Amino acid sequence: MLFYHPSYSDLSLPPRHRFPIDKYRLLYQQLTHTPCAQWLTQSKRIATPEQLMVCHDTHYVAQFLDGTLSAGAIKRMGFPWSPQLVERTLRSIGTTLEATELALSCGFAANLSGGYHHAFSDRAAGFCIFNDLAITARALIKNGQADTVLLLDCDVHQGDGSAEILKSDTQIITCSLHCEQNFPKLKQASDYDFALPIGCSDEAYLATLDEALSLCTRLHQPDIILYNAGADIYHRDELGHLDISLEGVLARDIQVLKHAKQHQTPLMAVLGGGYQRNISRLVEVHKQLFIALQQVWPERFNTPSAQ
Repeated sequence: MLFYHPSYSDLSLPPRHRFPIDKYRLLYQQLTHTPCAQWLTQSKRIATPEQLMVCHDTHYVAQFLDGTLSAGAIKRMGFPWSPQLVERTLRSIGTTLEATELALSCGFAANLSGGYHHAFSDRAAGFCIFNDLAITARALIKNGQADTVLLLDCDVHQGDGSAEILKSDTQIITCSLHCEQNFPKLKQASDYDFALPIGCSDEAYLATLDEALSLCTRLHQPDIILYNAGADIYHRDELGHLDISLEGVLARDIQVLKHAKQHQTPLMAVLGGGYQRNISRLVEVHKQLFIALQQVWPERFNTPSAQ
C-alpha cells in the first residue's frame, strides 16, 4: 500500500517559505491517474507520545506537543509551531510505523511523507521534528519484528539525526549516501557513510549505491530495509549539488527495489527531501519511485518489467 493523508500538505506557512508543502498533495493527485492508484490508501494511525519517546527526550516531546518550544528551537525546526504542525507530524510518524508493518507482510509499502532524518534525540533541525525512521527501526527491534534493520538513507543530505540517535543500536544499521559538502555542516558518524563530491554523476552514484547495498547485505543480512528516497539528489534541486539526471533518480530507485526483491527483503520507503520552487518538476522527481515500483513489481500492476 501507498499511504497518504491530507494533513501532509495542510500546513499554513509564511509566503516564500523554503519548504515545498504542496508537493505531497500534488504527488498524491498525480498517482491517482497511474496504475499505482489501486494501492493508494489513507493512513489511519497517529503516533503516541510514548512511541516518540522511544527515540526522543521526554521534555522535548512535551514542549513540541504543548507549544512551549523556545524561539531558538522553533528557528532550528524551520516551521512555525501550530496545532496543524502537531497533527501533521504525529500522522507522518504514525504512518511510517503503519507502512512498515504492512511491508513486513507484503514486501513493500510507502509513506507519501516521512524521512525526517535531521531530527536529533532532543531537538528538531532542517524541517525534521521527530525521526520517523529511527522510531520505526527501534519499534521493530523492541517488538521482536526484526533482528536487524537497515536504514538506507539516499537523501542528498546526511542522516545526521539518525546517526546520533542510533549510534549505540547494534541491531540497526545506518547507511547514508550524501553530498559531502552540503548541509549539515557538522556530520555525525553513521555505521556507513558514503560521502559523494559535488557534481557526482549518475554512473558514480549508482556504482556507490551498489557498493553500499552489497556491503550492508553481506555483512548484516537485514530483515527489512527502511529507505529514504530523497528527491534532492536531482541535478536541478536547489539544495542538492549533485549532477544526477531524472533517469539517474529512476535508476537509483529501481536498483534499491530490485535489490530488496532479489534478496526477499521487505522494504518500506519514504519520500525524504526535495527542494525546487518549481513544484510540478519536483513532484516528477518524487514520482520516479513509483515508476520504479511498477517496473520492479510488474505482477502487481500488469505492466512490463524493467530490463
